[in-house]
Amino acid sequence: MTRATLDKQPHEVASMFDDVAANYDLTNDVLSLGQDRRWRKEVAKAVDARPAQKILDLAAGTLTSSQPFARAGAYVVPCDFSLGMLRVGKKNHPWMPFTAGDGTKLPFRDDVFDAVTISFGLRNIQDTEQALRELYRVTKPGGRVVICEFSHPTWKPFRTVYEEYLMRALPPVARAVSSNPDAYVYLAESIQSWPDQPTLAGLLQEAGWSKVAWRNLSGGIVALHRGFKP
Repeated sequence: MTRATLDKQPHEVASMFDDVAANYDLTNDVLSLGQDRRWRKEVAKAVDARPAQKILDLAAGTLTSSQPFARAGAYVVPCDFSLGMLRVGKKNHPWMPFTAGDGTKLPFRDDVFDAVTISFGLRNIQDTEQALRELYRVTKPGGRVVICEFSHPTWKPFRTVYEEYLMRALPPVARAVSSNPDAYVYLAESIQSWPDQPTLAGLLQEAGWSKVAWRNLSGGIVALHRGFKP
């Protein structure tokens, strides 16, 4: 599965995130009406980081998503393909390590991490299946994956309202708070074209993950998928 339908090459997507890095966390908070904070708390619970565990936080952006794992005493490795996002993260959290890396060619050895996680970034990697295989490769046997991603509301009337918000209300709000509002038009389109919950679960299974399950957050606006490496 590629994201070619959205007419963005990987370097273009990276550049787009570089452009929005400065106000990224604020913009997400406004556009999600504060729900992103709850979603990240659910990710932290699902990852269940423990002291001395090694956690890969892929698409870590400004490193906000990595903080709960560090507070739990885990050794967290934030990784992102946008240098602009990582620079902002390093400025805000100078004590944290960070790694620039491509989700389809992760710069890590096999069987390194106790848990791997990616929040709101998988749909921006051009080859989804390869990214899932890479996450599997770098995870220790018995380790776990947690994916938090925008998905598809399960109640049809709500889904219609949500899609109207994405395409009509989101761009004006983004213009008011983002340094690159056009980027959020792309993001809205990427959300609409993203696989639904069962389809993503199937892709995880095809990549080798077992005991794959998911649960919906905010009525299916977001889905939290989990799996284990045998």
